[in-house]
Amino acid sequence: MKKITIITGHYGSGKTNLAVNLAVSEAGKGRSVSVVDLDIVNPYFRTADFSRLFHKSDIKLIAPDFANSNLNIPSLQFDLEQIAASEDRLIIDVGGDDAGAFALGRYAEALSAYGSELEMIYVINQRRYLTTTADEALALMYEIEAAARLKHTAVVNNTNLGCETTPEIVAESAEFAAEVCEKSGLPLLFTACPEEFAEKMPDNKKIFPVKVYVKPLWEKEE
Repeated sequence: MKKITIITGHYGSGKTNLAVNLAVSEAGKGRSVSVVDLDIVNPYFRTADFSRLFHKSDIKLIAPDFANSNLNIPSLQFDLEQIAASEDRLIIDVGGDDAGAFALGRYAEALSAYGSELEMIYVINQRRYLTTTADEALALMYEIEAAARLKHTAVVNNTNLGCETTPEIVAESAEFAAEVCEKSGLPLLFTACPEEFAEKMPDNKKIFPVKVYVKPLWEKEE
């Protein structure tokens, strides 16, 4: 990972679960990690829900005011430049689609200054409505870039069906991911895959095993 990793994508693509996994992985290597929750759009699945996990892993969580309350009011009261300068790794979880990317846009100039130390990942999920084809996924990607005033640098294939995900579903998405990368000119960073069958995947050198932290409300522990 680079110093700053921005994670974008369609609603339900699995951005937040990926952000949590990357943060835990980097912290486990002894690096100082901060996660900025810029998801001011979706109050249901967001990195602010994982404050206890982050505390246990010594990960700093920076979230908008009123996160995890019954007030869904966008209020960003933190200095992103200072946070980026003080950490080994900064992971920014951006709200879904172009609507969520507008919050990122306010920091575009400061983030661009990091140059090659900045990674902006576009997370794709072929099994998600409105991104079932490469052209649909690319149209959304360009909308996000316009809103954020930043360009993506890589693609992550996170095709899944939640608890119904199978190795076949992930494997079948390889052609879709390759087409997105070919048409966008961006590299495929890796394919995220539930850890329980990651070793069964072909070309598993490009597989990033993930734990499923983000779950529907009815599956969450009390």
